Amino acid sequence: MKSILVAALILSAGCLSTLRAQEVDVYLGFGTARDSSNGRSFSTQGDNALYPAPSMGGVFPDFGINVFLKNGLGVGWNASWHGNHDYSGLQYRAVFHTFDAVYQPGWLHPKRAAPELRAGIGVAGIQYDLGDQGSCDVVPGCPSSHYFVGHVAVAARVYMKSHFFLRPAVDVQYVKAFAPFGSNWVPRYSMSFGYSFGKE
Repeated sequence: MKSILVAALILSAGCLSTLRAQEVDVYLGFGTARDSSNGRSFSTQGDNALYPAPSMGGVFPDFGINVFLKNGLGVGWNASWHGNHDYSGLQYRAVFHTFDAVYQPGWLHPKRAAPELRAGIGVAGIQYDLGDQGSCDVVPGCPSSHYFVGHVAVAARVYMKSHFFLRPAVDVQYVKAFAPFGSNWVPRYSMSFGYSFGKE
């Protein structure tokens, strides 16, 4: 995760130097992603007991960067991740990365707020911590798996003072063949705090 944050800071610094007259937004916050259980149970502990697959939930830190080029059009990257949680007796981590086209409609600008409409693609990753390979073999996608993500979102940057903003967001992700969980549709909800560089 440290390498992701370092890369993001370098990217934002590079954007500022090459796009002096444009806007770059950086934000960090928390949210959640939701998915149902796939309804299956797995014997992962060598005791012949069956452990049910969980639903997805809990706290997901959220980090992202937007670069607006001209006429309210821009590009954005977002990462949201989930620390260790139980999956049928194993520990797992989840991460979602999305890369979007971002549109900031000029006709929808309430005072001190800037809406965002986003659409793009990305990748979801599931990583398991396994005690032995036998435990892993019975769980789909273990020890690690990656899935294609289609993504749309609505967000708003609500400016509190000068360049500082709060950013509520609702993301809808379609995760293709998301076998560890019960649905390919994974909504995310988040609230972040951020700063706009280059904003007038």
